[in-house]
Amino acid sequence: MGKQIDGVAYSNMLKRAAINLKNHAGEINDLNVFPIPDGDTGDNMLLTLMGGVDALKEESTSLAEVSRNVANGMLFSARGNSGVILSQFFDGIAAGLSESDVADSHQLGKAFRVGVKHAYNAVMKPTEGTILTVAHDATEFACTNKNKDAEEFFGSFIEEGKRSLDRTPDLLPMLKKAGVVDSGAAGLICIVEGMFSALDGDKNYDYTQLDSMPSSNGAAEIDLDAFNEDSVLEFGYCTELLVRLQNAKTDIENFDISLITDFLQTVGDSIAAFKTGSIVKIHVHTKTPDKVLAFCQQFGEFLKLKIENMTLQHNSTMQDEETEKMERKAYGVVAVACGEGIQNTFREIGTDVIVEGGQSMNPSSEDFLKAFDKVNADTIFVFPNNSNVILAAKQAAQLYSKADVRIINSKTIGDGYAALTMTDGELTDPDEVEALFNMGMENVITAEVSQCVRDADMQDVQVHKGDYIGFVGKNILSAMPDRKSATMAMCDKIDWKLHDICILINGVDSTLEETEEIKNYIESKHGIEVYCVEGKQEIYSYILIAE
Repeated sequence: MGKQIDGVAYSNMLKRAAINLKNHAGEINDLNVFPIPDGDTGDNMLLTLMGGVDALKEESTSLAEVSRNVANGMLFSARGNSGVILSQFFDGIAAGLSESDVADSHQLGKAFRVGVKHAYNAVMKPTEGTILTVAHDATEFACTNKNKDAEEFFGSFIEEGKRSLDRTPDLLPMLKKAGVVDSGAAGLICIVEGMFSALDGDKNYDYTQLDSMPSSNGAAEIDLDAFNEDSVLEFGYCTELLVRLQNAKTDIENFDISLITDFLQTVGDSIAAFKTGSIVKIHVHTKTPDKVLAFCQQFGEFLKLKIENMTLQHNSTMQDEETEKMERKAYGVVAVACGEGIQNTFREIGTDVIVEGGQSMNPSSEDFLKAFDKVNADTIFVFPNNSNVILAAKQAAQLYSKADVRIINSKTIGDGYAALTMTDGELTDPDEVEALFNMGMENVITAEVSQCVRDADMQDVQVHKGDYIGFVGKNILSAMPDRKSATMAMCDKIDWKLHDICILINGVDSTLEETEEIKNYIESKHGIEVYCVEGKQEIYSYILIAE
């Protein structure tokens, strides 16, 4: 039958994958197409993968159980487009292994094909020449290569995956122009190579490297003194169970999970419960975990228990008034932003909760879920304000059941700003509010200035390391040795006919004196009214929003 993998082997494979990815994350980051310091694919994929590794707290021999725990951890930790696609790929693998305690090459092939399907479904308009293509090509080759065992399956996957990776520039002209392969696809190959290396059976492998790896959630140590002798249990207990159904107590094959979910609704909230084979995984927030334990023990016995005092966690991590849950309201707003000045501006125009992040610092799906809880609204409008954040926001919206979450397709800070300035407090219909937000983004231009990190030939424009470039989207409008000249030259290329207001946001590396000079230049030469915001953002020396 050849080598098979079980839950223990799969755990070791994911740990090795994380270590290998960590060792190559910098190289993957450097594969960014646009020559500014925004390459974070390697970091995003590593933090996503670490969500799965962090879920490997207890050893299990069941491949179905371990692969599902890994997938769930990755779904919550996913960040960036490549991270979300990666999490969906492993979610599909877990779905394909849901009935397997062990898997041979044939079962792995079926599971990987489900993984590819999930990954493609995560993207509204899949683009070939990316991680999707490489996952598909490598899986199909491995499935048709008549591998005799799991080791040969992974070897075949890597063999074709590398060939497919080398073909990505032929499918995406922007990759060929930049002289790089797809970064997300390179990250996937790195992960699978790490998994493959664990099949050598070396039990003395140094897994202590994981101790210095970044946590998927960055959780700090809980201060036990934050819940003292006079504290009141306000938030209850986060209660998680793994229950093995017992033949002596229930009909396992026909067990209806709604028996548990219906009961949990009477004693708590934030409920999740699903059945995999004879194992039921349960998550609930409740003030009476004893009732949950007693009820679930009617059907089986516990494999794992975790009960954590959420009031203790809350008191330990509370840093500002935003951590307090707001009173329930009709609708609320969540926006992604970085830079103290930009964040304050978004609060002033109606944002309830800011999710820290943006370019090179993409928030995870779990970051959004926490923000949704804070807003506490019937309808939540979410402004990702970055094209690489939209998928994580959408994934969080799918995971959230306590509100109608609507993702506004804001790809830039300018999109989000323009949309929110259209806020009309008189509107109560969520459809009308959403339509107003979308209308506000029409004809908005967001232009940015940043410094080149490498020489590049972009759209027939030669740019050099250290130059400042001004661009709209991926279209370079100027390239100059200094940021002021680059910004002014960029402004001269913008079509101002449909715009009469400009918001000029300066970053941490810009001076107020220089910003005032640029403001005066735009107003005098183009007749546009300019408002200045001290954004204090990283990466972008200036952001211009033309409304």
